Amino acid sequence: MKNNQYIEFYTQVKDTIAQRSCTQMNAHREEALRVFSEQGFPSKKVERYKYTDVAQDFAPDYGIQLSASAAERTEFCCSIREADIDLTPYYNNIADRQDSIVALNTMLAVDALLIHVPRNTRAKHPIQINNVLKGKQDTMVNRRILVIMEEGSQADIIITDHAVDHQQFLTNQVIEVHCADNSHLNLYEIEETNLMCTRYSNVFIREGRDCSVRHTVLTLFNGHTRNACRVEMAGENSEAILNGCVIADKMQRVDNNTVIRHMVPNCQSQELYKYVLDDSAMGAFAGMILVDKGAQKTSSSMTNANLCSTRQARMFTQPMLEIYADDVKCSHGSTVGQMNDQALFYMRQRGISLSEARLLLKSAFITEVIDSIPLEALRDRLHLIVDKRMRGELSKCEGCKLC
Repeated sequence: MKNNQYIEFYTQVKDTIAQRSCTQMNAHREEALRVFSEQGFPSKKVERYKYTDVAQDFAPDYGIQLSASAAERTEFCCSIREADIDLTPYYNNIADRQDSIVALNTMLAVDALLIHVPRNTRAKHPIQINNVLKGKQDTMVNRRILVIMEEGSQADIIITDHAVDHQQFLTNQVIEVHCADNSHLNLYEIEETNLMCTRYSNVFIREGRDCSVRHTVLTLFNGHTRNACRVEMAGENSEAILNGCVIADKMQRVDNNTVIRHMVPNCQSQELYKYVLDDSAMGAFAGMILVDKGAQKTSSSMTNANLCSTRQARMFTQPMLEIYADDVKCSHGSTVGQMNDQALFYMRQRGISLSEARLLLKSAFITEVIDSIPLEALRDRLHLIVDKRMRGELSKCEGCKLC
């Protein structure tokens, strides 16, 4: 098994990692090594990974980044090594420790970015984290982000992924988000990399009482991507909104996997994921709404809508409900369709070319996701980027938007 190369590598460099890291992170490495050694990479027989060939994605002989974070300390952000609060209740506390991809990140991540918004504090401006992949050899990056929203805090966090060099890059990212009572968070993940990039992102969110969390993930240009988001609603009267947008063509692959667990009464959740697939692109969506026994008065809805522009494009969709309470309102649905011939004919009759008509229909299809973003500046920027993406302009620079 290819996982042996990672076990052997970690055994050789674990002392170096420990020296460059911190006590909070080092305390979890041996447990992570045990999990990864026992499980190895998940196969397609594992339900949550049935649409992704993990072993193939991790098979190349990547160089592995062992340097500490280059992030500068700001008002709310710093390296976990510089944290001035006790992180024991937070770091690796809600991440799925039995997931071998998460365990691999816990083994190899040298540093972590801490975003800490104190009690009753509102971040005046969005907190933006720009990740840029560059280098002269194929590289694996293990990225860790810890977000702590204290009671009554508010923030918008934007995380972007870019690639500027023509190398194979593999990103293994784990984000843990702790939202205390009455906190409000909008979290955005935006990927604009290139065809040679592989991205695994695992996001874990826990909400307290009277919280509001919105997570939006947009895959605008990529190679192979698997995004997973798990939300635990542990406090009453809380809200979770998960939105996703995918634009893929050529041989690109995007897999989104979500779980929202309603643990207590009187919470609501909404999900909307939309895909536009062209050429031979492959998309997958698997969403689970889990309502625990006693989580009465739950309100939840899940929608996955998909547009396949060619006969070669493939979409796999699996919305699921698992309910153990009897006083709930839950719904789910999915659609997979092609271009509306009548709409195309209508626009052609009014002088719009076929290519422009197809572009307008695809753009209109995903507008609902982008228009749901509260930040006006980000919303306008994304409309511009999506228009360029649909016209093929992003592929000229393979996704790079730095210039």
